[in-house]
Amino acid sequence: MTARTLTTAAELAGRYDLVVVGAGPAGLSAATEAARGGAQVLLLDENPTPGGQIYRAITRREPGPDDCLGPDYWAGRTLTDAFAASILDYAPGATVWGLEPGCALSTPTVGVSLGGAARRLPARSVILATGAMERPMPVPGWTLPGVMTAGAAQIALKTGGLVPRGRVVLAGSGPLLYLLAWQLVQAGATIVAFLDTTDARQRRAALRHAPDFLRSPYLTKGLALLVKVRRRVRVHSGVTALSIAGDERTKRITFRQGARARSIDADCVLLHQGVIPSINLASAAGCKIVWNEAQRAFQPHTDSCGRTTAPGLYVAGDGAGIGGALHAAVAGRIAAIVALESLSLLSAEERDRALEPLLREQALYRRGRAFLDTLYQPSRAFRAPQDPETIICRCEEVRAGALREAIALGPPGPNQLKTFLRCGMGPCQGRLCAQTVSEIMADERGVSPCEIGTYRLRTPVKPLRLSELAALPTPPDAVFAVTGEHPVGAEH
Repeated sequence: MTARTLTTAAELAGRYDLVVVGAGPAGLSAATEAARGGAQVLLLDENPTPGGQIYRAITRREPGPDDCLGPDYWAGRTLTDAFAASILDYAPGATVWGLEPGCALSTPTVGVSLGGAARRLPARSVILATGAMERPMPVPGWTLPGVMTAGAAQIALKTGGLVPRGRVVLAGSGPLLYLLAWQLVQAGATIVAFLDTTDARQRRAALRHAPDFLRSPYLTKGLALLVKVRRRVRVHSGVTALSIAGDERTKRITFRQGARARSIDADCVLLHQGVIPSINLASAAGCKIVWNEAQRAFQPHTDSCGRTTAPGLYVAGDGAGIGGALHAAVAGRIAAIVALESLSLLSAEERDRALEPLLREQALYRRGRAFLDTLYQPSRAFRAPQDPETIICRCEEVRAGALREAIALGPPGPNQLKTFLRCGMGPCQGRLCAQTVSEIMADERGVSPCEIGTYRLRTPVKPLRLSELAALPTPPDAVFAVTGEHPVGAEH
């Protein structure tokens, strides 16, 4: 048997035991594990093929002598092959725009668009495996053509084998930026500079976590990657300021090291300063959202098995806190096993036996995480830009200076700040500015973002056509709320 691929909303079943959102390592392993345990499973994913960002387009490619992606990428085939052989439903190209949590009298409901039609789909349990997104890195000129995030460049490389032309500059910090640098070197890109913004003070702070990192599975790979990149690319360490200039597109990048400012001609600039959990669906579902000080990011509150504060809703992988691809795959299996027990497809004893080795494996992949989180924590200068002309909200073109002026007027949090500037109300619904807005507001008031909070989201969390919305069946409780009458034939 193989996974059944669905292309239209009409093909969806009326109800599922488990709906998994996201086909990265966490989602693939969760769906495979749950299907193996006898659950009726649906996996929903926006992308046309499984793999998520880390294994993007892996089922469409074959390794060759000129491969630039490396063995860690191709290791994802184990997950995609097991998933493809599972008995479950798989809906690529699906947009999940809403999630209503369960309660004592009802189960979660997923709002999804597929093939041009929308559905509200009941499920006994839901696992969110929506992964991570890149932390925004607003610097002067970051909206110019020719400036991209490292993740966007990786998408182009993995999906279409596209390599940026001309003089390429990578700027920022974090392991992903070094990985991309090596992949682009292998693919033939001309990288003229790597501007490393890692804060020297963070290097010293990370030393106390070094013993744990020395026992982690990432040590050898990480050191080898650093050595390879530094042999082939000129790395400028200790960069404290960046600005990008150009008329109609990127022409040069200026950076500061200590008291010295320098400029480099560039045709393409790739920015990156780590990744943060993607929390929009969990937030819209009413899950408790908490601040992770070590990772400088908001994330859903979960226990060690992925349970959230909303009944029947789990979060697995980087969407619950950044841990990497291997950690995410294990976390997906853990969440699926706990969900199977809640669905009465496993006994408590079977659940505990299955979880024991997986929890040990999960702890192994988390070993050394504190070292990486501390070392690559972005500096204040890039988390909360001081230059008043720097655009923070790209959708509404709100600049840092306007934000700080509005914050001085006293709005209690980011949600109230929206009424002043519409910041976070554009098509991306705050995905590209929420983190920075919270950081700037915290910076202005001298507190932690934990005290500021982040945007509260509500359905729909993704754009939804009015024709799809209008075609949805009207639930009886909605009719009663408007008319005060129960529809004929509805239970009440």
